Amino acid sequence: MPDQRLRPSFVNARPLALVLFGPPGSGKGTQSKLLMKEFGIPQISTGDMLRSHVRSGNALGAAVEAKMKAGVLVKDDVVNRLVEERLKQPDCERGFILDGYPRTRTQAEALCSLLIARGFDYVVVHLLVDYNVIIARLTGRRQCPVCGTLYNAISRPPKVPGVCDVEGAQLIVREDDREAVVRERLDAYQNQTRPLIEYFKEKGRSLFEIDASHDPPEAVFRKIEGLLQKQ
Repeated sequence: MPDQRLRPSFVNARPLALVLFGPPGSGKGTQSKLLMKEFGIPQISTGDMLRSHVRSGNALGAAVEAKMKAGVLVKDDVVNRLVEERLKQPDCERGFILDGYPRTRTQAEALCSLLIARGFDYVVVHLLVDYNVIIARLTGRRQCPVCGTLYNAISRPPKVPGVCDVEGAQLIVREDDREAVVRERLDAYQNQTRPLIEYFKEKGRSLFEIDASHDPPEAVFRKIEGLLQKQ
């Protein structure tokens, strides 16, 4: 169990939300899982929540499926409602990690209002990754359709090519990892999400930028952990 003395404000009187920010393929999901394990707080991924609705075949899933396959951002009000409902759950009371949210200024404004109302402080970590590195990462990525484990043909291959180490299932290419869609996602990020950096600077919040282009995930994690210890 991690040393309680080394934990940041997730266990203090005022809980802390970590906003993990960066382009598709920057490693947000991997870092979220490492941080979740270390600090014992939940990871909240709007992408995962939306994909869950798509798999379930419910009305929301049907409404957003085409947009997600095309790499188009889902409407702000839909995503904001998902996040608001998720933050009401008891496991978020001590703190949480936001993976891939907010994606637009409107979402950021909604998030800030929500956190203030709930008495949370927050820190923003921006993962910086070279554009060409992202293309290589995402187009080489494969996912297990059963457990959701992610692999990469170059950086994290499965033990048996094309087969999940855990479930033994055949790995798949997610629709949003195909090269044409990846480029659309990056364009959407540049046009709609990058201005969030300026927004958080305007708010005077703690915003840290970490180069995650070449370091292994464990090294990036230690950088984030070191920042959080100072909060």
